[in-house]
This record gives sequence, C-alpha cells and structure tokens, in this order.
Amino acid sequence: MGTTIRATCPNCGDVELGVADLTALLCSTNDAASYSFRCPGCMVLVTKSTGRRVVDVLVSSGVELRRWRFPAELEEPHNGQAFAPADVVALREDLSRSDWYARLVAAGSGFAGDSEEG
Repeated sequence: MGTTIRATCPNCGDVELGVADLTALLCSTNDAASYSFRCPGCMVLVTKSTGRRVVDVLVSSGVELRRWRFPAELEEPHNGQAFAPADVVALREDLSRSDWYARLVAAGSGFAGDSEEG
C-alpha cells in the first residue's frame, strides 16, 4: 500500500489522498509554499498555503513539485494614472458594442508595435 496523506477539504472535511492526488507548489520569487488537490468527495480544487518544511516532506513522500514565479511584468515601471472604477465601467460599455474593434482601429491604438511606416 502506498503513502496516504490526510488533507482537509472546506466542503467535505478530512479526506485521504495518495501522493499522485496532490501537487506541491513552490514560488521561486518569494519562497511561498502551498499544495493543491482535487477533493475526491466533491471534486473541488483545494489549494492551501503551508510552510516550506511541509512541501519538503510531501516531495520526499513522492508528491510532484511544481515551481512557479511571479510574472516579470510586476517588476516593470508603471507610469500614468491607475484605472479608476469609472474607467472600468467605460471599458465594459465600449466592449459591449458590436463595433468595438472597428472603433479601436479607427481611433489608433498607439501601441509601440503599430507603425505608420510601411
């Protein structure tokens, strides 16, 4: 019989899982540790924060380790004003129009990849 790991589902309570039922997650950016599993009772995907030591124990038991990192865009400078709630409402209204794309093209997007030169 393989290793059995007990975890807690917010809907079903304690559940028993095999090592193949869990994934250990480790953030390379800030060393945040967590694990996830799909509850065998209700099929909800559960993710729990934990300590690095727990992840090390899970991995040593045979649980798959997935490393991830924050996107590089978080380190980029962000100039200009932040979106205000009114901006979000206006964007939603614009995107609900069937001609939103044609209006965007006609206005010119101003992205660096757009060029007037041929």
